[in-house]
Amino acid sequence: MEKFLKSILTQYTFFSIIASISNREFEIRKILISGDFLRTKEINLIAIMSAFVFIATFIPKIPIPLGYAHLGDAAIFLTIFVCGRKIGILSGIIGSAFADLLSGFPLWILPTILIKAGMAEIFFKLHKKNIFVGLILASLFMTVGYTIFGAILYESLAAGISSTPGLLIKSAVNIFVAVIIISAIKNKNILNKF
Repeated sequence: MEKFLKSILTQYTFFSIIASISNREFEIRKILISGDFLRTKEINLIAIMSAFVFIATFIPKIPIPLGYAHLGDAAIFLTIFVCGRKIGILSGIIGSAFADLLSGFPLWILPTILIKAGMAEIFFKLHKKNIFVGLILASLFMTVGYTIFGAILYESLAAGISSTPGLLIKSAVNIFVAVIIISAIKNKNILNKF
């Protein structure tokens, strides 16, 4: 329990620092990302949504070969749906990378950043045409990505493939959760109230 509380406090402290820096009148609030600047509001939103992704990834851990299953992908999908591409991708990679670091899987940080960025981009490009297709293709990208990186990192194709069934089950659960919440948001016109 003590380890869990320390990790949460570490995460909270990091995001508090980002939020407090972004509220100052420093040039820090304008960070160049893909030819576009992040504004103070966006930096704060990235910090909040990164914490959301982190918690959804870190707390409900279900062990699978080479890692653990969680609800972080559903959190990334929801963040993209509500906040858009830039905030969704950055929140997804920051929150997921911190979850890997604090869960004792630092070896997976770089693969996670690459995989979650690709997964988020796929969902963003497809979700306006067909949310369900976007969720499935993004989740398949994530599954294939972790399978390939598992084979590379553990120098064994069998090790990488052994994680595939767990990743597919995790994907199905995340798709189910994302569909339910996104449907509720669309049906209640929650986004139009902001």
